[in-house]
Amino acid sequence: MNRNPANRALPVGLVVLLLASATMPPAPAFALSEFQGAPAPIAGEQNAAPGDEAEESAPEERAPLEIPMPDPLVDRTAVESKDDEIAAPDVVEPVEVLTDVSKIPVPVARMRELIVEAAASGDIERLRPLLGKGPTQTQVTAIAGEDDPIAALKSLSGDQDGIEILAILLDVMSTGFVLADKGTPEEAYVWPYFAEKPLSSLTAPEKVDLFRLVTAGDFAGMEEFGTYNFYRVGITPDGKWKFFVAGD
Repeated sequence: MNRNPANRALPVGLVVLLLASATMPPAPAFALSEFQGAPAPIAGEQNAAPGDEAEESAPEERAPLEIPMPDPLVDRTAVESKDDEIAAPDVVEPVEVLTDVSKIPVPVARMRELIVEAAASGDIERLRPLLGKGPTQTQVTAIAGEDDPIAALKSLSGDQDGIEILAILLDVMSTGFVLADKGTPEEAYVWPYFAEKPLSSLTAPEKVDLFRLVTAGDFAGMEEFGTYNFYRVGITPDGKWKFFVAGD
């Protein structure tokens, strides 16, 4: 039987190699980060407590989003301020209409009587001494400065002699009257009473009195104007003829 020594040596060498590998110390294991070149941790980070890491990683708490309320449709403060600015309506005090001449001061009653007598005479010149002169001269419509009051009255009349204006004066003095601006320097007894009374407050009989002086068309114009604007007479408490005017 022919045996080859080379064939016997191969198993023996393999056994020796296995024994040698078993007795060798194991090679150190390397982390994956060492192969990838990861940077070493910072010393501060290594010493950080686990609780700190949790706080840093926790998301910041934010206040809930608040939706602004819309403005009210009505600005009540503006409405209230406007209400405060609106002035309260004037209170119209009742007007006392006088008809009894015997109950007014004697000087006033006397001047009224003289005016009525002069107007009824048809002679406008009889009014001259009653109208006065200078600072105390009666205020007459259409007169300026030192103009002659009788000439001014004639210019207001529809005729050359002033008869129409005398008739108007007589009608005015035959109506009721009122005491206007009582307790003031302007205090005076005023004819007719329509001059001091709101037209809207006139009763039916009072409108009849008014229509003895004016026409329905005149009255409509007065309502649009807002007050009586026809002729009126004023006499002061001491008996001076203060005015005979028309208009506002």
